[in-house]
Amino acid sequence: MSLLRPGGRPGRLAVAGAALALAPALVAPATSAAATPSAAAADGTVSHSGKLADGATWTAEVPARWNGTLLLFSHGFGPLVAQDAPRPGARTALLAEGYALAGSSYDPNGSMWALKSAERDQFATIDAFRAAAGRPRQVISVGQSMGGLINAQIARDGAGRVDGALGLCGLVAGGVDLDNYQLDAEYAISALLDPGGRNKLVGFSDADEAAALGVKLTDAVTKAQATPQGRARIALASAYLNLADWAPDQQPPAKDDYAGQEKQQYAWFAQGLLSFLTTARYQVELSAGGNTSWNRGVDYTTLLRRSAHAKQVSALYRSAGLNLKADLTSLTKGAGVTADPAAVRSLRRTSTAGQGLGVPLLDVHTTSDQLVPVEQENAFGAWVRAAGDSALLRQAYVARQSHCNFTTAETVAAVHAVQHRVTTGRWTGTTAAELQRGALALGLDGAAFVRYRPGVLVGARR
Repeated sequence: MSLLRPGGRPGRLAVAGAALALAPALVAPATSAAATPSAAAADGTVSHSGKLADGATWTAEVPARWNGTLLLFSHGFGPLVAQDAPRPGARTALLAEGYALAGSSYDPNGSMWALKSAERDQFATIDAFRAAAGRPRQVISVGQSMGGLINAQIARDGAGRVDGALGLCGLVAGGVDLDNYQLDAEYAISALLDPGGRNKLVGFSDADEAAALGVKLTDAVTKAQATPQGRARIALASAYLNLADWAPDQQPPAKDDYAGQEKQQYAWFAQGLLSFLTTARYQVELSAGGNTSWNRGVDYTTLLRRSAHAKQVSALYRSAGLNLKADLTSLTKGAGVTADPAAVRSLRRTSTAGQGLGVPLLDVHTTSDQLVPVEQENAFGAWVRAAGDSALLRQAYVARQSHCNFTTAETVAAVHAVQHRVTTGRWTGTTAAELQRGALALGLDGAAFVRYRPGVLVGARR
């Protein structure tokens, strides 16, 4: 998905939000009256654009020597502007290899969490592309961040329309689980680091109220970092958030360097993470029509036990002289947030993809993703296996910090792997070693594919 820099303080964090899922729907015919090609670029690439029936825009580029494959790109959370590639470098490399690129803005008449229209608009973009540029031999869906969830839905529903799919840092656990584990972390910060703040965590009246909460929670974390007790409680909130402990421009902390792990978790908070999460929550609530998360009845002791950071939290509480059991008991007793049932139903209907697959899907994720935790892949893989479709899914990992922080070589190598599966019917070239060799052989900008197994996604409600 596209990168969005939150405005105002403390906004250094470049992010892209959560991805969409939409129940299968009949696609309205594309309105492509504006779909006239522009003048060809110097390299012979021809651009097309137009409008769809719901007012969404679409854009496409066809290289002079088109290889017959269309890459349908689903962008992430942020401004609803049509995009056809995840990054400029990937766009240039894929066009040079002969791939045509296309993508839509999604319906602009609502929330930036455009989950009710995105899958429909992406299918309509394929139709518009065919009318403007010709019928592709193969269509591969590609989605990033929120668009990774859209992509997973397309992989579920798109048999006969697309041939394969590539997900990049996708929010594949869906909107309900996203909102719930973020609520758990925000609640822990509010209750333990700002107990007198009487913070309203959900049900925002407007975007300003959501943004103000993000600033207030960030201030509480900043003050808490100055004391051992505060750092222990930051680690607890980080565990509930599934927050990675490897921050940008840092070396990964040692397995038993619990203080070093917390220091790098704090670095993510210091970049404005909470301000992004709260403003994004407002957009989700706007789309769903109410509050979509809850914690009444949640046992925060049990929740912590599921976290890969449980030992870190226990160690920091001991060294700070804090009673972890007392804090967990207090959190459990004080948890009283309830959701709007209709909003939850809406979000489950539009913003999940945890079920079967109709076409092959390769998901790629960075191992230290502060916005869409890599643990989401664990949850999604379990759902696909439960549906009996594990043969259609492959998951790969890149040892790097930050959300959607892939090199051009990693992206192109992943596209090649999906195309090989579509062409041959066999998954080959998708192990970490094979993807690494394929990416390095491109001679572009390097790669860091590794063998990796994500932990449990803490905070998922089932």
